[in-house]
Amino acid sequence: MMDWTDRHCRKFHREITRHTWLYTEMVTTGALVYGDVGRHLRFNEEEHPVALQLGGSDPADLAKSAKLGQEWGYDEINLNCGCPSERVQKGAFGACLMAEPQLVADCVKAMRDAVSIDVTVKHRIGIDRNEEYGFVRDFVGTIADAGCSTFIVHARNAVLKGLSPKENREIPPLRYEVAYQLKREFPELEIIINGGIKTSDEVATHLEHVDGVMLGREAYHNPYLMAEYDARFYGDDAPVKTRIQVLEAMIHYIEAQIAEHGARGLKLNTITRHMLGIMAGLPGARSFRQVMSDPARLASGDARLLLDACARLPQV
Repeated sequence: MMDWTDRHCRKFHREITRHTWLYTEMVTTGALVYGDVGRHLRFNEEEHPVALQLGGSDPADLAKSAKLGQEWGYDEINLNCGCPSERVQKGAFGACLMAEPQLVADCVKAMRDAVSIDVTVKHRIGIDRNEEYGFVRDFVGTIADAGCSTFIVHARNAVLKGLSPKENREIPPLRYEVAYQLKREFPELEIIINGGIKTSDEVATHLEHVDGVMLGREAYHNPYLMAEYDARFYGDDAPVKTRIQVLEAMIHYIEAQIAEHGARGLKLNTITRHMLGIMAGLPGARSFRQVMSDPARLASGDARLLLDACARLPQV
C-alpha cells in the first residue's frame, strides 16, 4: 500500500469508520534513521487507532524506528514480512525475511525491548513454491517465541522471482485454510487474515475461524463498504455518516490543510485522489470520478469540487 494509505487517506477512512484499525503505508527504517522523520510519521489525531508499518531487517534500526513510532503516538508497530517487490528484496526485507525466521525474531525482540506498544508481524503463508504448512508454522512459532502475539497472515505465497507485486496479489492461490490452521495450532495467538476479501459477509465468515480481518485494496477502491463495520463488528450503533457527510467533513479538512501548507505546498489532488471510490457501485459514479479528476478543477484548489462532483449523481 505504499503511496496509498498516507495520512490523508487514513483521515478519509476514519470519517467512514470510527473503530476499524488503520495502517500506514510501509515506511522503511532508512527513511526514519536517515531521513525526514516528521514527513513520514506525522498523522492526524483522529486516526487512532493507527499502526505504523515498518520495512527493514536490521534489529538496531528497527528498534530506533519503533521507538520513534511510539514517541509520535502510534498504537502499534507492524513489521512487514510480506511485500514481494524486487525493490524491497534488494533492501533485504519484506517477504524474503520469511526465509530467515530467527532474524525476524531478533528484530521483533529488539523492537519489543524498545517500546511498550504492540509489535506485530504481517507475512505470507510461504515463499516461491514452498507450500508446506510446516514452513509457515515454524516461522510463526519462532517469532512467537520472541514475544510477538499478533500475526497478520496474507493467505498466499509470495513468489520472489518472476511475478510483479500486482501478480503476487492475484496469481498465487488463496489458501485461507492455512490461516485457520495456524489459529487452531496457536490458539493463544491473535491471527488476522488478509487477501482477496471483498465483502462484509466474507469478513463475518472468516471471523468464525480467526480473530480479525485486514482489507487492503478493496477498502481503498470501495471505501464506503466500511460504513457498516462499526455496527456489525464493533457493536457501535451510532448513526452512520452518509457519503455526502463524509465528503463535507473532508472539505473542512482539505481547507484546513491548504490553509496550513498553502496551495503550492499541498495540491488538492494529494488528498482527493484517495476519495475516487466513495461512490463505487452507484449510478453516476463514473461522472463523479471524472469531475474529481479534472485537472483544471484540481488546479483551482477549491475543495467544493467534492460537492460539485456529487451533483453528477442522480442520488447519493
